[in-house]
Amino acid sequence: GDSGVGKSNLLSRFTRNEFSLESCSTIGVEFSTKEVQVDGKTIKVQVWDTAGQERFMAITKHYYRTALGTLLVFDLLNASTFQNLDQWYSEVRANAGI
Repeated sequence: GDSGVGKSNLLSRFTRNEFSLESCSTIGVEFSTKEVQVDGKTIKVQVWDTAGQERFMAITKHYYRTALGTLLVFDLLNASTFQNLDQWYSEVRANAGI
């Protein structure tokens, strides 16, 4: 999703149960891990947070290739971020080999 929609805070809440209104824009790519229980088994989930700024697109699109899933994020208060999901979806499809 676009820059500023809350991707990093979503990741922070999922992996560390933290949320900050003063988060900074992601530069390039960051990741966090969390262990979750599924059917009595522990699974280590690694979630990558890619920058939403267009200037980092050349870097972030390479990370889509090895992804087992994607989550597209938008801001409910900013309609253009929802409209831009088509572009993000196309980027993922073109670079993830699906």
